[in-house]
Amino acid sequence: MAPPVYPLPVPARRPDNHRNVMRLLVVEDSPRLQRNLVSALRQTGYVVDLAGDGDAALWHAREHAYDAIVLDIMLPGRDGLDVLSTLRAEGRAVHVLLLTARDTLADRVRGLHLGADDYLVKPFALEELLARVAALCRRSGEKRVVSLAVGNLTVDPSARAATCGGQALDLTAREYILLEYITRHVGVVVSRSDIEGRVYDERVEPASNVVDATVCNLRKKLAAAGADVAIQTRRGFGYLLTSTQPTAP
Repeated sequence: MAPPVYPLPVPARRPDNHRNVMRLLVVEDSPRLQRNLVSALRQTGYVVDLAGDGDAALWHAREHAYDAIVLDIMLPGRDGLDVLSTLRAEGRAVHVLLLTARDTLADRVRGLHLGADDYLVKPFALEELLARVAALCRRSGEKRVVSLAVGNLTVDPSARAATCGGQALDLTAREYILLEYITRHVGVVVSRSDIEGRVYDERVEPASNVVDATVCNLRKKLAAAGADVAIQTRRGFGYLLTSTQPTAP
């Protein structure tokens, strides 16, 4: 079956070794709920892809390794339960949170028997959805690190916050995600394509300068905070985070 048409091209699938940023798929056909869910999840720091029907959901799930899928049951064409049963039949163990307007015991039990990890009945509070998604991502093997430190820069993945010499950095969600990613790979050149594929979602055009702009903003904020780290550009290769502290002789 040919892939569905999307407004932006989908990045090529890449290996997910050492993948630390959580990537989610939201499957929902209501434009209003789509906007609310995707906005809340991205602001929380997740990389989020979106599908509006069951066929698109299956295509995405086969192309990308997601940490969790937020899956509405009532979809046009192939419904959410059909998507869920197909994923399980194909041996895909991704965690699935079902969204359902069917508040009956039989419907909930059916979804769980088909392989759902959790369910949420509409209408729901966004805070509860975020808490349930976080729980599923923890089950998916999120690497728990108390803190990541390079020079006087400290990144706290659990709090999704960063400090320089104890001073909190005021970062956007995108800036934080990129900083955490390169901090986890300190001393290693991280290619632009790796950053695009693992830190950003499908809204990013392959030829856009969004990575360069985010790195530029990070450099300014780190310099203003007196960070003794540097994000170096290795032209033609990518970016490298290093400490600028003098090494002992």
